[in-house]
Amino acid sequence: MIIKQAEFIKSATRPAHYPEETLPEIAFAGRSNVGKSSLINVLVNRKNLVRTSNTPGRTQLINFFRINDSFTLVDLPGYGYAKVPPAVKKEWGPMMETYLSRRANLRGVVLILDIRRTPTDEDLRMLEWLRARGIPPLIVITKCDKLSKNQRARQTATIARLIGQETGDFCLFSALTREGLDRVWGRIEGLLIPMNQLVTVAIAEKVSALATEKYWG
Repeated sequence: MIIKQAEFIKSATRPAHYPEETLPEIAFAGRSNVGKSSLINVLVNRKNLVRTSNTPGRTQLINFFRINDSFTLVDLPGYGYAKVPPAVKKEWGPMMETYLSRRANLRGVVLILDIRRTPTDEDLRMLEWLRARGIPPLIVITKCDKLSKNQRARQTATIARLIGQETGDFCLFSALTREGLDRVWGRIEGLLIPMNQLVTVAIAEKVSALATEKYWG
């Protein structure tokens, strides 16, 4: 993915304040301090498009960013930080659930996990919620530069077992080394392809395979 343009559109807390549903959207969700802002900044090749903070729980709004005038990345509030005031926590759940359940142009959600941690109850509930509503989750495991190869293998196996997916479904990522950048973009681009285009591609591939089989006997 070549990023020619990336700009902040607006922040919102409710549907009336969302941008118009003219572009496909990919949302990013994860616990506070999991590396969500850093992931988005590396993806769009901007240092400070999404503000990072040493204080977890700082993001309390849904933030929209237009990319290449062709799709939108949506930064959802980080969840699970104990020091966030209870009143704010109470607002976050309905705010995110409203966005995820009502946004017609939402194509998928990047669910971010820290490779050094096992998935929390909040992570598992988010994943279950997405699956129940047919929203494709893309699991990105961040901070993979923090562990050795053997440690990575053990941790990804543990995470896979806990969330019920194969390790090959994951995208391992490091904001420091940019490892996994192309793989994450490849998966996001797959989510952005319209369903009718996917069907067309599948049919073309099937026709090509049949033609090849017939030719070679």
